[in-house]
Amino acid sequence: MLLVLCVDLDDDLGRKAGVETPVVGREAVERAAVALATADPEDSDSNVLFEGLHIHDDITDERIEVAAVAGVESGGVAANRRVGEEVDTILAGLATGEDVRAIVVTDGAQDESVLPVIRSRLPVDGVRRVVVRQAQNLESIYYTMKQVLDDPETRGTILVPLGILLLIYPLVELAGRLGVPGTTVVGLISALLGLYVLFRGLGLEQAIDESVARARSGLYAGRVMLITSVVALALFVIGGVSGVRTLDAAQASTGVLTPVETAAALVVGAVPWFAAAGITSSVGRITDTYLAERFRWRYLNAPFYVLAIAAVLHGVGAYLLGNVGLSYMAVALTAGTLLGLVSTLAFAIVESRSPSVPEPA
Repeated sequence: MLLVLCVDLDDDLGRKAGVETPVVGREAVERAAVALATADPEDSDSNVLFEGLHIHDDITDERIEVAAVAGVESGGVAANRRVGEEVDTILAGLATGEDVRAIVVTDGAQDESVLPVIRSRLPVDGVRRVVVRQAQNLESIYYTMKQVLDDPETRGTILVPLGILLLIYPLVELAGRLGVPGTTVVGLISALLGLYVLFRGLGLEQAIDESVARARSGLYAGRVMLITSVVALALFVIGGVSGVRTLDAAQASTGVLTPVETAAALVVGAVPWFAAAGITSSVGRITDTYLAERFRWRYLNAPFYVLAIAAVLHGVGAYLLGNVGLSYMAVALTAGTLLGLVSTLAFAIVESRSPSVPEPA
């Protein structure tokens, strides 16, 4: 048996024509179609009902029935659930031992969202979409655009660059009234748009979101690492400034420097601050692991490694600048090497003799 099923997902039949669904039988569906077309001649659901009647009359080589089902005005899950219940009611009322198949008639992509619900109850031989010829594919385009704009990822990818581009002209006009060169505004907007496209292309937005989430979690959880990271960042910036100043002082005293001497001057000026930043950061991480009961003795190697590397770099840099002799560099290299070896050996021995704790997942 073939069931021609006309779907009205937003219940125009009930709201506008006062017709109770499900409607089963050719005469009943015809009365419902006339009632809806009389109540609202512009409603496309009346075309769905008449198309169902046309299919019913056109097929004569098998047993066929036509019916209409409706959802609710709000749509969504509630509408799909009601359509499923009405399909169950129709199947129970047919009282036939034959296999029932369906041809679904809709007026667009929105109503076709209920197809999985119908397929879960009976096989669907085909779908007939009815639209006004003057508006062919208009509703499908509308709902396709609506679904695209409802997706947060797609919305961010399309609308954000478009919004930045649309802001160029009004911002240039505003800058001109304020006496700011328009080229500056265009360059700034172009830089922002370029950074956005670059971040999206490289997938960096996910890393930034994760970093922000970790920082927020650390703030609420009271992690020491959050504070020490800020301090380490400040020390790192100070180290960069100190390196530049050391380079300026070296150029003022000796004149033009070779590339090796330039690098050595930057290292000599920046390494003490960089070492302080590394030690601060590592101490914060060690403290957090201890508070979280994930402490390992070997974690204490980090600050000693930082000191050892700083000593080696400072000794080599100062020697290349001519500030110290060869003996100083030799002492710095030896001290850095011994510091790293002794710390590694000492904490390995302590950890081997301390109670074993399972590694964190």
